[in-house]
Amino acid sequence: MTTSHTSSTAEIGKRCTLTVIALKDNGAYLDAGDLGEILLPKRFLPKECNAGSKVEVFIYADSADRLVATTEKAFGQVGEFVSLKVIQVNKMGAFLDWGLPKDLLVPYNQQHTAMEVGKYYLVRIFLDQHTDRIAASSKLDKFIDIWPAEYQQGDKVKLIIGGKTDLGFKAIVNDLHWGLLYDNEIFQPLRIGKNIDGYIKQVRDDGRLDLILSRGSKNKVNDFADKLLDHLQKNNGFSPLHDKSSPELIQRILGVSKKTFKATVGNLMKKGMIVIESNGIKLKE
Repeated sequence: MTTSHTSSTAEIGKRCTLTVIALKDNGAYLDAGDLGEILLPKRFLPKECNAGSKVEVFIYADSADRLVATTEKAFGQVGEFVSLKVIQVNKMGAFLDWGLPKDLLVPYNQQHTAMEVGKYYLVRIFLDQHTDRIAASSKLDKFIDIWPAEYQQGDKVKLIIGGKTDLGFKAIVNDLHWGLLYDNEIFQPLRIGKNIDGYIKQVRDDGRLDLILSRGSKNKVNDFADKLLDHLQKNNGFSPLHDKSSPELIQRILGVSKKTFKATVGNLMKKGMIVIESNGIKLKE
């Protein structure tokens, strides 16, 4: 799930921090600026809530199409890509569980492929400009920038895993572009909708992006050194891993490739921070 931003401006389908105008029997009325006064039902009222209090809420339309506020956390907000589960399909479309009492609709004309109950789909949440209703779409390409990306090799980027291909995984880069992670360079389990940091491996001549989940070897060693030292400290200064350990074991315990592990061990040994023994590595006392 995407790490969502909270705004001080009231927008439908987004989290925001609003001021309580008045308390009534049915709840608190909030100042939502251009959207007017919006009710936060009594069951969502924080303790010690008074006129003038600031409350973080999410604004959406209830089943009667009235704008309401809730302190419940939606799994995503307008403008975000998120992986959600289909819990019902009817003549209107597919309904997704997004953490709120009113489920999120994906109309049939917004489904890339026909959605099925029980399956997860990566969707973009959007606000229908004609109806002010929040909906979702699995036709992701229309939300991706058509202009070539301006990135440099090695740039750190935010990725959302978008789908499996013959070569690896497609990923959405910084919510704007498609890129590709190659199977032979992936050393961790990935699932559609996962948010993860990555790096630009290269920008191809056609403007397409090749991605990688770790930086070049020098930076990779520097990034991993602290993690390895921390691992040793938590295990009484010793690890049974060594240069004959299998890549699978190193990956399972430390989450890196054997190449990175060996380079980091060599680097820390040169700095006099660890010693290599016949049965593993040890922190230098």
